[in-house]
Amino acid sequence: MTLSQKGVNELSNPYVNEPMLDLYIFESMQLLEQMELLILSNEKSSSYASEAINEIFRIMHTIKGSSAMMLYNNISTLAHSLEDLFFVLREDEPRNVDYSELSDLVLEGLDFIKVEIHKIRNGDEADGDATGLIESLRVFHATIKGSDFKVEDQNLADGAVSHENRTPEKQQYYISKVRTETTSLRNTFQATLRFEQDCGGMENIRAIVVLNDLADLMEDYYHLPEDLENEDSARIISEQGFTLFLKTDRSLEEIHKVLIETIYLKDLQLTNVENSELFNDLHQEREILLEDSSVKLPAFSSRDQVPNNYEEKEFHSGANQPSIISVSVAKLDQLMDLVGEMVIAEAMVTQNPDLKGLELNNFEKAARQLRKITSELQDTVMSVRMVPLTGTFQKMNRTLRDMCKKLNKEVQLQLIGQETEVDKNIIEHISDPLMHLIRNSIDHGIEMPSEREIKGKSRLGTITLEAKNAGGDVLIIISDDGEGFNKDRILAKAREKGLIQGSEEEITDKEIYNLVFLPGFSTNEKVTEFSGRGVGMDVVVKNIEAVGGGLAADSVPGKGTTITLKIPLTLAIIDGMNIKVGDSRYTIPTTAIKESFRPKITEVIVDPDNNEMMMVRGQCFPILRLHDIYHVKTDVTHFTEGIIIMVEQDNKTLCLFADELIGQQQVVVKALPEYIQNMKKVRGLAGCTLLGDGSISLILDVGGLIGYRQATKV
Repeated sequence: MTLSQKGVNELSNPYVNEPMLDLYIFESMQLLEQMELLILSNEKSSSYASEAINEIFRIMHTIKGSSAMMLYNNISTLAHSLEDLFFVLREDEPRNVDYSELSDLVLEGLDFIKVEIHKIRNGDEADGDATGLIESLRVFHATIKGSDFKVEDQNLADGAVSHENRTPEKQQYYISKVRTETTSLRNTFQATLRFEQDCGGMENIRAIVVLNDLADLMEDYYHLPEDLENEDSARIISEQGFTLFLKTDRSLEEIHKVLIETIYLKDLQLTNVENSELFNDLHQEREILLEDSSVKLPAFSSRDQVPNNYEEKEFHSGANQPSIISVSVAKLDQLMDLVGEMVIAEAMVTQNPDLKGLELNNFEKAARQLRKITSELQDTVMSVRMVPLTGTFQKMNRTLRDMCKKLNKEVQLQLIGQETEVDKNIIEHISDPLMHLIRNSIDHGIEMPSEREIKGKSRLGTITLEAKNAGGDVLIIISDDGEGFNKDRILAKAREKGLIQGSEEEITDKEIYNLVFLPGFSTNEKVTEFSGRGVGMDVVVKNIEAVGGGLAADSVPGKGTTITLKIPLTLAIIDGMNIKVGDSRYTIPTTAIKESFRPKITEVIVDPDNNEMMMVRGQCFPILRLHDIYHVKTDVTHFTEGIIIMVEQDNKTLCLFADELIGQQQVVVKALPEYIQNMKKVRGLAGCTLLGDGSISLILDVGGLIGYRQATKV
């Protein structure tokens, strides 16, 4: 049962065991995130709870075995060192433990493994060198154990060769060679394992992991089904379980302790076979049957061919059927695409131009039912894609912890509304912005503990990360109780860069604070590890705008800063208002529309610079002619002949002038073609969609139009 390193690299090929590699990456990242949260939560109490130590030991044990099975020996070796360390903490319970140093070492190990897994995911070779970190772990191991500890006394990952010296052609799975000779071991066990149903057809891989875990504890064994590389073995294990017969000098409790930590284990039956000769007889019978290729070995279950001569002592572990299953994000994306196409198809049928002027009562009734079912299906699929912000928010604890240690600051993070859900694609776009904003709050906002005491504040600064729903959007608010923005310094920097035109008295405080989001804008006089280059806030703006969101900053000098991110719930399907401009069609998200009306000529104002504005209930708002900015030919150029649509974003209002309203419709957001995206002159477009009559409508980006109107104001 061999697998060359070349074979491992070929796992990225969709036709060569890709699910095996995907499963390894997915589970390893899940376990690493879980372990990171355990470390951060226990570090705060200056000690590790026994439950946390057991859980971390189990996680490292699992990663060690699965990494060795996949031949990523550098990961396996590091995980083995971490496992040994927590084994000492679990079994010996030493008292002279520096938990701060322990957390630093373990988190450094997690970072190394994450980097290697990202390499694997990108198709690169996992060639990182963890020798220095492993040496630090062994020194720490020796310190808490209180004994002389030599590097040569410790084997590399249970016999796994180093990365530099391994020979790919001779690599094998992480399973010790079976001794076929009869031994005088005192114990013979039979174990039957059943796995949870969300294994995704990977039950045979689970079985290989079990053999990895027991590799050093058994001298002789065989299992059913026999060929775990066969595709049918996963089905057999799913139906009948994985049965393992083994001979060992270990006790029943020791074997059970290893097996019970198997990931995704649903049921375990472990028994001691008193008559050890039975094992030899079955083994010999199996060898005879294998020599005769015409004889097919029976797929017998756990007890069919084993006499009832067990010890009374039996371990049994069970679990209820899982109510949650894991689904590939790619499949969810495909499902959402299909639902989107169905929404378009439904519109093309019910709004077909051939139906105009016809009275089709039965058709209208059927169309309403179809629309109802389509809408319910769309809502269900979108709800499946919704993911709570819990994981994203929790990751910020690591950022805060690392920065506080490097800057010698004392800061706590308060999380509010982390159960709020957003679309999976949105999650991927807001993780980096949140990290930059948290880093900015710690570096720029929160003062040093001594400085806070002088100001009458608590030494411990507070950063609050809050999420809440607001209509069709989610608001994420990052606030701190630091020193706030320095208005004078921001104005000075803005003047230096030529960003202020006109009188400074006309600029509001919020507009001044929002200058920090401009590319290259930084008030730091010198570049540090964390700030000074003016790129952090630029990253925030680009990522948030990429998902159709916006952000705003506010601050109270000496009291703190608040930054609000406004992001849509989903990117796939939106409610839109279709409008007509000449022969072109445009769609405006209904969440951005305040009202629409046909203006009177007396309500239109033109200032000396020829800027057109609309007077609405005593307030003046700028007007933007869509036919002008998109160069569309139309006969409707007078305001009294067309219609005004008032739109708003980030408390800024704009009046759009169009020919007429067509009607409201759910539209599927499609990305603009690349050649259009590369045309910098085309502004204010968020995407496109297909209407019921087969024509294309461009989806307007309200934020982009407001920015365009301000930039072109004379």
